[in-house]
Amino acid sequence: MVPNLITALTGPLSELEERILEAAPIIERWLRMEWMEHTPPIYATTRIHNAGFKLCALDVDLFPRGWQRLSADTISQAVLAAQSVIEKLCPEARRLLIVPENGVPDADECASLARLKTIFQMTGLDVRYGSIDPALSRSVELRLPGEAAPAQLVPVERERTRLMAGSFDPCTILLGNELRAGSPGILEELPGQYLQPPLQAGWSVRRRSRHRSYYMDAAKRLGKLIGVDPWLLAPLYEAPEDKGAGALEATRGAADALLAKIRRKYRTYHIMERPCLLLASDAGPRSAPVHTIYDARHITAAMLPAHPLLQEGVPTRERIANDAAEPWVYSIDRYIVGAYYCQHSGDSNEMCSVATHSRFVPMNMAENASILRPAAGETNRFYMHGVIARLALVAASYELEATDPEWQAMQQDDD
Repeated sequence: MVPNLITALTGPLSELEERILEAAPIIERWLRMEWMEHTPPIYATTRIHNAGFKLCALDVDLFPRGWQRLSADTISQAVLAAQSVIEKLCPEARRLLIVPENGVPDADECASLARLKTIFQMTGLDVRYGSIDPALSRSVELRLPGEAAPAQLVPVERERTRLMAGSFDPCTILLGNELRAGSPGILEELPGQYLQPPLQAGWSVRRRSRHRSYYMDAAKRLGKLIGVDPWLLAPLYEAPEDKGAGALEATRGAADALLAKIRRKYRTYHIMERPCLLLASDAGPRSAPVHTIYDARHITAAMLPAHPLLQEGVPTRERIANDAAEPWVYSIDRYIVGAYYCQHSGDSNEMCSVATHSRFVPMNMAENASILRPAAGETNRFYMHGVIARLALVAASYELEATDPEWQAMQQDDD
């Protein structure tokens, strides 16, 4: 279920693209074996950069928004994937509660919530909205696109071991709340209900460096299998450990070492580029500031977040009308269900680290497209994007397992 995405990307296939396309049967089997042992996140968005010489996932959002930006043609794919995940979680499920971020959703988030509701309603579920915001004391009307009557955002309450939204008793709870302030007690220990994503997916627990570590591990395994340097599939990174008075010098030292590693890789592959790093927060949503660093000496104390993360800057060479464009790939369970281009203004740099997202361009799916055998005379250029997105999902599954208290307890018992 990896779509052949129609895109403006043209030009000769790079060696990496050719290798990925040739190795498709091996890759598909490897992914299939991974999903037999590991459970992917219920949904996710993967941000991808294609530099021509390397292709990798820069970020994975486990509480994705922007579902309305996908082409309407993708709904049927999303419904099939949602049906699959509901059958695994709770085959007898009848009611689904979607919990958005605290506060009253704006028009953009309402449109995303409406698309999610459409997807899960078409699996046969009764879908409602509930809020865990303690400041919300009564129901709020939501004006959803395409619906004549307003929907209700209902404050949720805890009744013993169940979460209730008024009289609505859900079988499954779909979190759209990033839990930046921590896991509220109202969501803990719900043995009779299925909570997805799990609490350890929240930003009070997650660290980007942890995901990067598992992503690099997955890239090494896949790279060895298909004969590809894992660096071509994954950005290098470093999370300086010194958080005290020496944090600035520790970060500069780590940046120097990381830039040296990237320069060596560039020389190996004859890449005539100036390497750079992205300095970001290791914890927290993608809205946090990101700095592009070409020289470690330019890092200042004012730039440092509480938990700094240095990551190799990977440019995007994909274009729409000469503007830099990033593919954002959406998944439900292990299936790719759609994507769009995030088109940046012409004066933004190719790292897209600080540019404002000016336009979202849906990627349409070609009819009757096949992973391995596209139409005669055509090449499935975006199969590789599906591979990278699913590689990021494999890493996310490792990450969620490693931070699951129950999984950790089982590992200790086995030891």
